Amino acid sequence: MPVPSSGSEGHLHALVQAIGSIQRVGPLLDQCLRDLSADQAEGSHYFTPDDMARLMVGAAVPRDRHRVLDPVCGSGGLLVESHRYVRESVGLDPTMSLQGKEQHAHTSQVARMNFAVRGITAHVFPPGDSLAEPEPEPHDIILANLPFNQRDWAPEDKTEQGALRSPSPVPVDPRWLEEPPSRGSANSAWIQHIAHALAPAGRAVFLMADSVANSRQPVTRRLRERLLRDDLVECVIALPPRVFGHTKAPACLWVLNKDKSARPGWGVQDRRQQVLFINARRAFEPVPNSRARRLGDKNTASILATLAAWRGLSENGAAASPYNDAVGWSRSCSTKEIADRESSLMPTSYAVEPPGPEQDTRSRVEQLKLELTDQFEQMRALELQLLDALEEI
Repeated sequence: MPVPSSGSEGHLHALVQAIGSIQRVGPLLDQCLRDLSADQAEGSHYFTPDDMARLMVGAAVPRDRHRVLDPVCGSGGLLVESHRYVRESVGLDPTMSLQGKEQHAHTSQVARMNFAVRGITAHVFPPGDSLAEPEPEPHDIILANLPFNQRDWAPEDKTEQGALRSPSPVPVDPRWLEEPPSRGSANSAWIQHIAHALAPAGRAVFLMADSVANSRQPVTRRLRERLLRDDLVECVIALPPRVFGHTKAPACLWVLNKDKSARPGWGVQDRRQQVLFINARRAFEPVPNSRARRLGDKNTASILATLAAWRGLSENGAAASPYNDAVGWSRSCSTKEIADRESSLMPTSYAVEPPGPEQDTRSRVEQLKLELTDQFEQMRALELQLLDALEEI
């Protein structure tokens, strides 16, 4: 823990007394975390907004006694929301296992403080890189607000400059037995890391850049093909731009599920070999007195209601609501249909808005973004090939 500077004891004592006089410390801490996230967004030390955390946890549906992991936990917000979600469901303190991993030491201290203030038992591992090795045990729920397009993720990229690579063969990593992920971006590595760490009926919800859902690059396309072949993809949600605060890049929320069958304690709809696409690109509201955007409670509830109806999940003993495709909002597709479309997982390609001048313009913009993203990925691949060639000279 950091040591206060000499002469600061008086100010620190006054601060502790002021905080101690507040009846509800949780809301004060929430506001401090929001302010800290806004200040540090450019340095990638951001935290997940509250409405996004509710959406992610609601899509994952954690239960009591579940083992929940966040491999990039930041301030621990997704784990805190998981605890709240289950506590409201069972009416008692959950007995679930909450585990968080964080690469930055000072951010992991924030997470520990967050849990302590709320009286939540959770284990935050010592600072480290989650991608360095596979998870040692399976988890029922994995939640992650992942870093997009992380470039220096591979172990061989982290060697000191000028150091020679080891001539000894590298053991095959169980996370990517069929094909290693691209060294130019950690996106596919994160997806395979999470999928490998899921229990037999485990579910994962994570944020991912649009490019992974629709890229024509062979490595990324083959990853989507494997995920569909293994029937892991349950739902992909196209989110509105600029609702994260730290990035303007368009993103999707991915939901993986290792058991999409109908079964007791789960939904009544058998959704094996099917994927739900939700086009929530326009589901946002303005933040008062600001140019920022947010999902908001109403849009969050609409997305979760659509997913619950598709799954056949009921609430409070009531019968499950029926699901029907909604033009421009949601569509259920077979994995065969998706495979016939280059295994694209972009919701805006399936839940298409009705024709019109405005829709045509947005479609053209989406196509241009796709082409530009492909060009960027090709540039990164060529850069890595050039670096490898230079090292052999």
